[in-house]
Amino acid sequence: MAGAIAEARRAGIRVIMITGDHPATASRIATDLGIIEAGGRAVTGVELDTLDDAELRALTREVSVYARVAPQHKLRLVDSLQSDGQIVSMTGDGVNDAPALKSADIGVAMGITGTEVTKEAARMILADDNFATIVAAVRQGRVIFQNIQKFLRYLLSSNVGEVLTVFLGVVLAGVIGLNEASDGSAVVLPLLATQILWINLITDSTPALAMGIDPEIDDVMARAPRKMTDRAIDARMWRGIVSIGLVMALSTLFAIDLFLPGGLVAGSQSLDVARTAGFTTLVLAQLFNSLNARSETSSAFHGLFANKWLWGAIGLGVALQVAVVETPFLQVAFGTASMDLTQWAACVALGSVVLWYDELRKLLLRLNDRR
Repeated sequence: MAGAIAEARRAGIRVIMITGDHPATASRIATDLGIIEAGGRAVTGVELDTLDDAELRALTREVSVYARVAPQHKLRLVDSLQSDGQIVSMTGDGVNDAPALKSADIGVAMGITGTEVTKEAARMILADDNFATIVAAVRQGRVIFQNIQKFLRYLLSSNVGEVLTVFLGVVLAGVIGLNEASDGSAVVLPLLATQILWINLITDSTPALAMGIDPEIDDVMARAPRKMTDRAIDARMWRGIVSIGLVMALSTLFAIDLFLPGGLVAGSQSLDVARTAGFTTLVLAQLFNSLNARSETSSAFHGLFANKWLWGAIGLGVALQVAVVETPFLQVAFGTASMDLTQWAACVALGSVVLWYDELRKLLLRLNDRR
């Protein structure tokens, strides 16, 4: 019990004891459990009756133990905490706890000792009557929310990369040599429609699904609870999404320019080979990005092999990409051309740029957070 309370406090959750026991008994138990420091104060129901609403709000910010209370005191304490902007979870087992459970943001009834009235009033029933289970549920809930953010971070940044690749490929066509006619009057798209569909098939499916079951990477219990006004995708996350998408697009377009004659870097390959190189670079960049997306600030190399399903998805994506580039009948369907080992190595190197960029971005974020 004491360990669970310490873990709750580490997670930014304040534990308050409300009991009908004698104040001395309540203070001793609360001290042993780590709810208050030795010599901490326990306020009685009689004292609560002398306070107006403003005084009660001020008291509840400081005091965490209440003894010799009546059912109306429990309800008033819950309402006071809520009026002070707190999110309140109330646990109880008796009939007299029902009003407070009903009023709390999350009422938790005891499944073993709780009365039927209490269970009806609550939003959640604790099957084992163990406070540690609530703390474990908080951890799991935070991990699930974090995995939703990973999923969104990965899909949005990858899709931004695809959109920017096509957009910048058209806008900068003359710069990178994507001209169909010798006078530059016609522009060639950097990627074919079938190639874009293929990218969405192999990079937006299995890697994204694997993130839904990603284990805990960051210490989710070391952060304060989210506010009701916090967004799932905040401004910092949006900046990361857009910047990573931009790096993907620039790496892809540079791969095309590297192989095409003309442009910023004079190459010697055909349009089909250059486009295949860009296509492959974008696929590999998105697979590298699946490692980035597992955390907003932690390095991709932290817990690198913790998710075997993600590595299986990455391996499947690489195998399918090799097949679509090197298999003759798939070459016809997707407009690709075979590449030699040097060309493949160039695609891997350019695709990995997104990983190294995000490692630098995360390092700067960690340094800023420490300050």
